[in-house]
Amino acid sequence: MADELELLRHANPVPGDGPHFGDGPLAHHAERHLDRLLREQPPPRPRRTRPAWGLAATAVVAALVSALLFTGRTTAPALAAPRPLLVQADSTPVPLKTLAERARVAGADGAPKLRKGTHVQSWSMGMSDDKPPITLPEERIVRWHADDSRTEVVVATDPRHPGRPVLGGEGQLVEDGHVLSRQTYPPSWSDAPPQSPPPTDVTRLRAYLQEAAHSRTALSTGELLDTVASLLDTWTLGARESATLARLLADTAGLRPLGQVTDRLGRRGQAYVYDGSGSRRLLIMDPVSGAVLGLETTFTEAEPEYGVEAGDVMSYRAWMR
Repeated sequence: MADELELLRHANPVPGDGPHFGDGPLAHHAERHLDRLLREQPPPRPRRTRPAWGLAATAVVAALVSALLFTGRTTAPALAAPRPLLVQADSTPVPLKTLAERARVAGADGAPKLRKGTHVQSWSMGMSDDKPPITLPEERIVRWHADDSRTEVVVATDPRHPGRPVLGGEGQLVEDGHVLSRQTYPPSWSDAPPQSPPPTDVTRLRAYLQEAAHSRTALSTGELLDTVASLLDTWTLGARESATLARLLADTAGLRPLGQVTDRLGRRGQAYVYDGSGSRRLLIMDPVSGAVLGLETTFTEAEPEYGVEAGDVMSYRAWMR
């Protein structure tokens, strides 16, 4: 297994066996491990064409047969498809306006600060016409540098099953922590959203998100949530930015409080649901700071031609500090 995985785990503020609310700022040793991981250059690998989903699913089947029958492996690989998150039955739903007020109080001192870059774990489903859908788990770290260049590392890993093989970026079975890509991008001086810093005023933030979505009209709730995800894939929000976003969401139609959930990184949060056309979005927010922890999208209608059933998870993102 690559040394990168060990470095990433040391840098991960939410280890598989760690306590809840492990999403605080990185400690000094974790920062050192993470900086080393982002700086190191891997040996060159031959370029390969990414196959279509149908070919990818075939590769998965072949890899599973090889792994289980011919290598003597006794531990089954970690298949990535997650089940939908469940709301705790006896929990009390917290209205978004109440959560927004909590976020305002918690962010009064302005800490933590806004930071460009992101650390996100995702599960994303891919579909084809003639093969079953597959779900790929990836962990992505993006760090920006002083010259406005950025380094991005993506590894195949599923924190629910540490150490077990997972499906890689091309649909093949790979070792946990396999580096899918490591790239450094040249400086970017774009000042258009979401590259520009998000404002801390609700009206301006709404306009910012509309511009980020390249829309000339007000965003629907589904479009707004998708654009929030794009924002969180670019920025790690500070306390004041999270409080502003919470106030904006509190004024958004169609978001209903459900109660408490434990997300796929073991963090407790409050869940808010939006039912759209053919899909259901579950927004998970920190019950104290109001920070967005995750966003889950599930199918509400079956799509037999793609092998999808109602209730299947289409995608899930979990953002960390």
